[in-house]
Amino acid sequence: MNIGEAARASGVTAKMIRYYESVGLLPPVDRTTSGYRMYGTQEVHALRFVRQARRLGFPVDDIRKLLALWQDRQRASGEVKAIALEHVAELDKRIAELTDMRDTLAHLAVNCHGDGRPDCPILERLAE
Repeated sequence: MNIGEAARASGVTAKMIRYYESVGLLPPVDRTTSGYRMYGTQEVHALRFVRQARRLGFPVDDIRKLLALWQDRQRASGEVKAIALEHVAELDKRIAELTDMRDTLAHLAVNCHGDGRPDCPILERLAE
């Protein structure tokens, strides 16, 4: 199948497929004599794997490791778990940072009069 068909079958855009190939997540695929990329079921499965990993927020380097582990039937599941738990810890950190930002902004918005007066704690805090 060509890149458009692979994109439809995997749920990954053609642009992202090209990107994943350029960063080495996917090996280069065979090309027709006219230069068109040709994908098979194995590449589509790998693209679906990458799509799911991206949906869970894994960075490209971790996806590369996870792909290698997925393709290695002799892998130890402990390696996979370690990568996942490291990502969970990073997500927890990001969630805490986002919660703090939301709480700060909500506090500032509550304390802003929101009327015709020029003084505004939101702008004052941003200017600090």
